[in-house]
Amino acid sequence: MPFTSTHKGEAINDGIRESEARARRKAAGNRRTVRSLHARGSAARGFTLLETLIALIITTLALAVLFHGGLGGLRSVQATSNYEQAIARARSHLTLAVHASPLVAGEWQGNDGGGFTWHLRVAPIANTTVRPVTALTPRSFPLTLYSVTVWIGWRDIYGVRAVHLDTQQIGQGAG
Repeated sequence: MPFTSTHKGEAINDGIRESEARARRKAAGNRRTVRSLHARGSAARGFTLLETLIALIITTLALAVLFHGGLGGLRSVQATSNYEQAIARARSHLTLAVHASPLVAGEWQGNDGGGFTWHLRVAPIANTTVRPVTALTPRSFPLTLYSVTVWIGWRDIYGVRAVHLDTQQIGQGAG
């Protein structure tokens, strides 16, 4: 019978060992749970340095794109303004040349101010003689068709720009 008692003792000892092992595992599991809760709690409290740097880089890139778009818009507005000024100046020079009496062939150029320069060219295209139909005297007079061209130029960040206007005007020819 000592055999059975020893066996019972071992069985009791094994049972105690198993319950101790279960308690240890449970305590270790609780420590892991506490650690994971602690790790989650620190992440919930704020952002890491890496997350902050990535957010800063994304924000910087977005601002750079917006700045580039705004700068492009300002350049377009400036270019449009320069073209409008150049067209107005060219029309003014063209009007002065066409209404000059008499219209004279030649080339002129100058500084128009504000960074604009102008160039005017008046050249004869064709000559003819006209006789009045109802005139009492058979007197005829010469007419000349002139080509009138105006260039207005200016510099901007892309180089030299220019506006070019052409017209034709009838003027009195040399008699």
